[in-house]
Amino acid sequence: MTDVVIAGAGVTGLIAAVRCARAGHRVTVVDRGPIPNPASSSFDHHRAVRALSPGDPGATAAAAALHRRWLRLQALLGGHFYRRIGVVTGWPAASIDAVVDVAHRGGLPVTVVEPKALPHIVFPAGHWGLLEADAGVLLAERVLHAAARWLRAHPAVTLLPWRQVVDVDTDAARLRLRDGTRLTGDLVLLATGAWTGELVDVPTVLHRQTTVYLRPPADLAAWWEQAPSAGRIGADGTGWLMPPGAGTLLKLSSSRLCRIVENLGEDAESLGAATDYVTRVLTDAHRYRIAAVKQCHYTVDAATGGATLARPGPAVVARAATGGDGFRTAPLVADHLVELAAARPAA
Repeated sequence: MTDVVIAGAGVTGLIAAVRCARAGHRVTVVDRGPIPNPASSSFDHHRAVRALSPGDPGATAAAAALHRRWLRLQALLGGHFYRRIGVVTGWPAASIDAVVDVAHRGGLPVTVVEPKALPHIVFPAGHWGLLEADAGVLLAERVLHAAARWLRAHPAVTLLPWRQVVDVDTDAARLRLRDGTRLTGDLVLLATGAWTGELVDVPTVLHRQTTVYLRPPADLAAWWEQAPSAGRIGADGTGWLMPPGAGTLLKLSSSRLCRIVENLGEDAESLGAATDYVTRVLTDAHRYRIAAVKQCHYTVDAATGGATLARPGPAVVARAATGGDGFRTAPLVADHLVELAAARPAA
């Protein structure tokens, strides 16, 4: 049995803790706030589960397996947090056959959809939709709460909320907390998101994403409840949409509303740009009521983009990636951590 210490109670930290506990390891999770922490980058209405990676059938096949992984996690943790509503992405008509071929070679079932089948979503001119059926939306807050409940009930797991990590001894695999407590593990995972670069020498890039949350008109509520999530949409093809359902709002975002920043903080200019962007993504946009415009921060590993774990010490690993892609791939990080824990000699 290995002692695994995890800093950060977002999706990466919590799912990794579940996986390690199930593998028979002792696990301690520490966070600067409550567990789960509403201030974490993972805490939101929804996150997408999708697989298609154009030009890379291997990556598509690997991501397609995440659909099954999340179904198994839902069965284990309890509660309904995976809405299997599919995802539609827009593609130029001239390239749709090539994209379908990539999907098929990756073992991913897809269906070509005419834009008129989704009349309330704007597609770029000359584009068609491609529907992944084995995909959808993770109700992010429910995922975090379900994982935390499961961990609280496990005898080999210790949760330490409101305990901020202020220093990491990467050689000794030891965390120092603000109250002076020291936690040492056979293996330490830093899943501290935007704060990772303050603790260890892992080059990170900080992004600020602005998102818009809307309420559809009453006469379209039933249509939106059955709608898939959608990406590569909007007049410019940069929009992403998470439909309302299970108590959530309609959520819009775009790469146009994301920028690299130096510090955590709000940006009033992008708030106005976000409300203007709604007209690019929704037909009859004036009929929708804006419920909120929010800004969140997420990080990626400057060296790897977040696809792998950085290793700042012999028994210390770090994952700086947060945000949407970091959420859906959390089970892969958890598997990697279990492999590393199995290879570590217990103290």
